[in-house]
Amino acid sequence: MDLLQSLRDILDAESRVVNSIPLTEAYQQALDLIYRQVCQKGGKVVASGMGKAGQIAANIASTFASTGIPAVSINPAEAQHGDLGVIQPNDVLLLISNSGRTEEIVQLHRLASLLYPSMPSIAITGEAGSPLANVPGMVSLFTGNPDEVCPLGLTPTSSITAMTVIGHMLVIAMMNRTGFTREQYALRHQGGSLGEKLRDCSPMK
Repeated sequence: MDLLQSLRDILDAESRVVNSIPLTEAYQQALDLIYRQVCQKGGKVVASGMGKAGQIAANIASTFASTGIPAVSINPAEAQHGDLGVIQPNDVLLLISNSGRTEEIVQLHRLASLLYPSMPSIAITGEAGSPLANVPGMVSLFTGNPDEVCPLGLTPTSSITAMTVIGHMLVIAMMNRTGFTREQYALRHQGGSLGEKLRDCSPMK
């Protein structure tokens, strides 16, 4: 197969994944939870995933933090060895697992609930029937469970694309809801070429 055509097929497949993400009322519930816990109660988003989903959790948390929503990411395995202490009563959990069966993530939710029984939680997952999605009170955002674009159908690729885009939707929707400004962004991003571009907006110039 021609290389460029092969790459075009991958782009087309990934585009279909994004366009097939189910949009449901759960997004409104998730945004309401984040707004209540962070903007009204002074908590933060605690994002977590295992493996590649953990890298997505870290990216989402970092992007939230840079746009005025305090957020951290934690490794769910490390959480069982003391990092659970990062979680505070007014936080909201954002748990990412494509299968919804990742043992460390399911266990993290259980342990956080033992620490703070009323801890609200949001899941990004591909499996509506999974243990994580069916935790009582869980707000579940589904990826659409796409087939992976990799030739083996195994390597997390399309599922990661969907998880990343869902994270972007949450971040941008919160920016719109809070009225986050260019000036506020400049205060949080002083370095690099982006910081230089924003310098005229910052009171620290």
